[in-house]
Amino acid sequence: MGIWWQAIRPATLTAAFGPVAVGTALAHRDGKLAPLAALAAVLGAVFIQIGTNLFNDYADFEKGADTEERVGPARAVQKGWLTSRQVLIGTVVSFVLAASFGMYLVLTAGWPILALGLVSIACGVLYTGGPAPLAYVGLGDVFVMAFFGVAAVCGTYFVQAGTVSTEAWLTSLAVGSHATAILVVNNLRDRHTDARAGKRTLVVRFGERFGRSEYLVSVVAPYLLVLGLFVRDGAGLSAAGWLAPLITLPLALGGLRRVAAKDGPALNPELGATGRLGLLFSIALAVGVSLLGVGS
Repeated sequence: MGIWWQAIRPATLTAAFGPVAVGTALAHRDGKLAPLAALAAVLGAVFIQIGTNLFNDYADFEKGADTEERVGPARAVQKGWLTSRQVLIGTVVSFVLAASFGMYLVLTAGWPILALGLVSIACGVLYTGGPAPLAYVGLGDVFVMAFFGVAAVCGTYFVQAGTVSTEAWLTSLAVGSHATAILVVNNLRDRHTDARAGKRTLVVRFGERFGRSEYLVSVVAPYLLVLGLFVRDGAGLSAAGWLAPLITLPLALGGLRRVAAKDGPALNPELGATGRLGLLFSIALAVGVSLLGVGS
């Protein structure tokens, strides 16, 4: 069980919880809260994330990206803890579980959720699989923003409200930006082995300085966005909920300093730290939205 726990990469699963919290809080604010739909959404998102992680373990090993030179956390197939076949079975089981929760959402919210679920699972495989894997051609960052930001927040809101609000669209960009920052740390750390394996991430394509700048933008942009929403809503007491995520700003500044100063294996702890920052930002935003009267 310990091996499987490490294989699913628990530190990355925060990227599945945060968007659902924000989407659900917005639905609650608008009087559209549906607890069972919210629960199904978070479980579906978690199992899609697990399936993607497991298939990534398999595919990166098969493509030569995970070798003995790997500087990141150990991977189950590369270390020989699990066979490729076992990890593929785990991938299928994870996606089947995601689909089972998704079917409840399809029954309650209709065909758009079916389409979103199928595309999400397909992209989870195509992230590192297929003839032109998204992660290998520099589209991994776009994938994370699209699915762990826009699709996750807006999809969670849609299954409860039956539509998507402007606030759901805008906050999804903030949540997706922090999720992207997790990937940027990973790509900064692995840029040398990725380059040798032909994995052309944006950091490999444009260099270390670009990667560190991308991390800075990915971490800072969500704070600018919620400040913009605060100003848009009149910068008064009723809009103060948008400012709740600012409580996480000291964590963000600390992370920016550490990532700017570290490289290689020293960046490993920053994966979890960046994931926690995104989760805490999302929780603070959800609390501000649902309890502090944002936009009411």
